[in-house]
Amino acid sequence: MRDLDETDRELLRLLLADGRAAYNELADAVGLSPPAVSDRIDRLRELGVINRFTVDVDRSRLREGTRLAVILDVEPGETTTVSEALADVTGVEHVFATADGRLFVVGTFADADVESTLSPVFSTGAVTDVDVSPLVGADWHPVLGDATLGLECVECGNSVTAEGVSATIDGQRYEFCCASCRARFEDRYEEFREGA
Repeated sequence: MRDLDETDRELLRLLLADGRAAYNELADAVGLSPPAVSDRIDRLRELGVINRFTVDVDRSRLREGTRLAVILDVEPGETTTVSEALADVTGVEHVFATADGRLFVVGTFADADVESTLSPVFSTGAVTDVDVSPLVGADWHPVLGDATLGLECVECGNSVTAEGVSATIDGQRYEFCCASCRARFEDRYEEFREGA
């Protein structure tokens, strides 16, 4: 599979609506057998289109602090540093990075104490400004549309088309635009492994 067909897109839409849908329900909806649906979902996971199945918790039904939207202006080139610091902060649910060097953070903070909660982030010295707003609601409407597969060759960076190839090396799947790129990558990988 080097591109998504309409059946793949429909499976993704159904899983976005209910990540716990049984394979036989999905199979009925797309006109395939449950094993065929299982195979397609396995391929989508191998390609990294599906990363994980998770639960969408309605935070408005829970009490644990104040839900806030925090906008962090960050020094140029430091968004990765700040994002990594945010990964260790309890209560942070989502982090969105923009091209202009800002991070949009959504999280639940005990006693609305942003300064203490985000102290690991501020200690990076990369945050130049902070804007905090209480969230009064949140809606999530994932849309798939007519998405196509956007794989990139790990060797040369070109797009992987229907002529592309893949290889699993040490349990990790890699995508290549052609057999030549795969061979170069495998050779370099072996040289690296032997030299380690």
